[in-house]
Amino acid sequence: MLAAALLASACGGADPSGTHNGARGPDPAPERSHGHERSTGPGSSQGSGRPAPQDSARKGSASKDSARKGSASKDSARKGSASKDSAPQDSASKGSVAKGAVPEGDSYASRLRAAQRARAVAARRWGLEKVPLPAPRPPAVKPRLTTRHGFEVKNHQALPPVFTTVPTTDKVVFLTIDDGAEKDPALLRMMNDLKIPYTAFLSDYLIKDDYGYFRKMQSQGVTINNHTLNHPRLPGLSYEEQKREICGMQDVIEKRYGKRPAVFRPPYGNYNRDTLRAARSCGIKAVPLWNEEVFADRWEYRESDRRLRPGDIVLTHFRGREVWKGSMPDAIRRFLELVTDSGYAVARLEDYL
Repeated sequence: MLAAALLASACGGADPSGTHNGARGPDPAPERSHGHERSTGPGSSQGSGRPAPQDSARKGSASKDSARKGSASKDSARKGSASKDSAPQDSASKGSVAKGAVPEGDSYASRLRAAQRARAVAARRWGLEKVPLPAPRPPAVKPRLTTRHGFEVKNHQALPPVFTTVPTTDKVVFLTIDDGAEKDPALLRMMNDLKIPYTAFLSDYLIKDDYGYFRKMQSQGVTINNHTLNHPRLPGLSYEEQKREICGMQDVIEKRYGKRPAVFRPPYGNYNRDTLRAARSCGIKAVPLWNEEVFADRWEYRESDRRLRPGDIVLTHFRGREVWKGSMPDAIRRFLELVTDSGYAVARLEDYL
């Protein structure tokens, strides 16, 4: 999930040629509980005949029988009263057990608790001192995305927005991994065990030797997005050349992974108006850059105060020990340690776009 100089140069507005350097350097029906209604029994019928006056013995006997029946009726009423009292008591007892607890029918909360238990076990296995925090429920209404101030191009309102942070008050950050050079099986195991969401931005020239690795990644819930065919510095190309790079990668992703993405990141964070026009023509709706970058041995920041903000997008790369001072799992550990210590959770970028 980078060359050391990726965020080294200052970033922000356009140069006189209209080119933007977004980097600081090279980027190599819930279940309802139905109440039970109590059905009433059939009504009783009463006799209408009168006893014969001459048969007083039978009359007396009938009176005794009637008295017994009356007594039985009272007993029955008492039993009925006891029965009515017992049901609410049982119901109240059950209610008191559940009071303050999350209802069993709340599948989201149940899944969340189960996921955190499993994540705690995985965190120990992968050498994390703290268990990563669970992300909040995805927003019902997704934030409105706009281009970051200083990152605009001419008539940018009609073009895909370019941003480094997603507008949200949730204490979440988003992990993105670029290019596809390193294909470390340990990364797939680690992220799947920890259930940490992330998004991949891929370039064809780096992934074509092993499309299967990223297919397995996709099967674990990772979204595959566009990072061009050959990772060029796009502002140095013509509009048509940029369009071939972006639309060509759209074709590859659709063929290999079944869906044309709507999200694109330009290599090195560099773009101009032609880049965004070409991206729009290829079906791109959003251009997320990044606000921080994490390596196996350090963090680099876009902002001078060097701290995380709600909605920040974090970049790392598919790199290994040959390039970095550590492995991809090392970079993920460093990422999760700071994010968790800062009280943030890692959320799925696509849930907010």
